[in-house]
Amino acid sequence: MVKKIGFGLLGILVLSSMTVAWQAKNLSSVEILKRAEAQLSASSLIAEMDVSIIRPRWTKTMRMKVWSKGADYAMAYVMGPEKDKGTVYLKSKSEVYNYLPKIKKTIKLPAALLGQNWMGTDMTTDDLMKLTRISVEYNATNVGTEVVSGRNCYVLKLVPKPNADVIWGQLKLWIDTKNYIQMKSVFYDEDIEPVNTVEASQVKLVGGKTIATKIVVTPHAKEGHSTTVTYRNVEFNSPINTTFFTKGNMPQVKP
Repeated sequence: MVKKIGFGLLGILVLSSMTVAWQAKNLSSVEILKRAEAQLSASSLIAEMDVSIIRPRWTKTMRMKVWSKGADYAMAYVMGPEKDKGTVYLKSKSEVYNYLPKIKKTIKLPAALLGQNWMGTDMTTDDLMKLTRISVEYNATNVGTEVVSGRNCYVLKLVPKPNADVIWGQLKLWIDTKNYIQMKSVFYDEDIEPVNTVEASQVKLVGGKTIATKIVVTPHAKEGHSTTVTYRNVEFNSPINTTFFTKGNMPQVKP
């Protein structure tokens, strides 16, 4: 009996691996990317999250609430720690603003700051506020399957399309074969040297969608540096009027 059970389990594992390989061969790279994008597609997003920054000599944790609508509008409110509480960031199309509650002043930021690290994290303002359609900007090649955080994933290599307005020389993505969740990403510079690795875990049903609720960003050139984003709750497709995303509304925004 033991031998039969063992053989049966082995057979299930072999069949499972064959199924994953068959899917990888018969689903194009563009289809995989589009399914991953569709998995998180929403007219709007409201999320509360913790952002933890780790450095060799110090750590810091912030709590934030973020609202976004399409690719043009996003607002981020810092809920803590106390010294940063009430700070608000706004992206309205091509304009970016920062509201500072201690001096009750709103400052327009240069667009170049979108590519710089945000509040000491390993993420840029663009990472937090810009929704990128990677299937439009990159050509993808399926290079196999691997397991990430216990989930079978397609492995895709992406290179920018001609004239694409992107900063990365190459991307490598691990996309879950079941729910099309982006479980891991490696970002490469123009010399195809790795810059950042992003790993996802703690997959849960949140707001009606299955998503990874923990994201860890690790820069390759900075030993002991990392940023972890943990989603506490997420709402998809809640109605948000465009007038919410205005410079004049920033001092009134509350979590």
